[in-house]
Amino acid sequence: MNQLELLWEYQQADVEADALEMSIRRSPKRRKLLRLRESYQDLQNRLKEIEDEVLAMMDRIDVLKDAIELSDDQLKQLQNRIQEEPATDSESARAYVEEVQKLSNTLNDFDEETRSIRKSVAERDSRQLDLKRRLVYAKDEFIPLRDEYDAEYKENMVEVEKLRAVAKAKLEGIEPEYIEKYNAIKQHSVPPMARLQNGQCGGCNMSFPSSVLYSIKAGKVVECETCGRMIIQ
Repeated sequence: MNQLELLWEYQQADVEADALEMSIRRSPKRRKLLRLRESYQDLQNRLKEIEDEVLAMMDRIDVLKDAIELSDDQLKQLQNRIQEEPATDSESARAYVEEVQKLSNTLNDFDEETRSIRKSVAERDSRQLDLKRRLVYAKDEFIPLRDEYDAEYKENMVEVEKLRAVAKAKLEGIEPEYIEKYNAIKQHSVPPMARLQNGQCGGCNMSFPSSVLYSIKAGKVVECETCGRMIIQ
């Protein structure tokens, strides 16, 4: 048996192991598990975003609280000044009224913003509670399924390792350069080898000229110009 035939025998075992491992990774249970994990992570991210928003709002409320206290003090000081230095004419009276109005408007703006923020905080608190409930439900569904899948995965991987061992045994007698070429081709074409079928590549159906067919039948290493696979008769 020449090198290409030995490599072909190895490919059969290698492909079988790959196929089983791929079927395990594409199992409906694993896909569901991945969806649950993505959903759980999305809920966590949304909860974190809301928590950050609430913290920012509470910081703003603290700032507004200080601003309200300062404006209150300014208003009291102004009221004291009005009592101590009453307006003597219409112009000074109008100036006092404008100052009082300005401070009152500022306080009203601060109060309105504070009420709006507290309403937003309450809404986010409600959303937080809902997200936390959903996180609990998602976790309760995710963890048992994950444990079940992990147990099945370990069991199935035992079979994969058996097939890998069979494939490894078939490497005996194959020269390193053939194995290297096989692995390099496998990066872009699976399987890396194809049979010659009616003068064509069994992988992509590319037709070969007579000179290439002669090389293939002579047992030389020939790569398909279209798909890059090694061709064996």
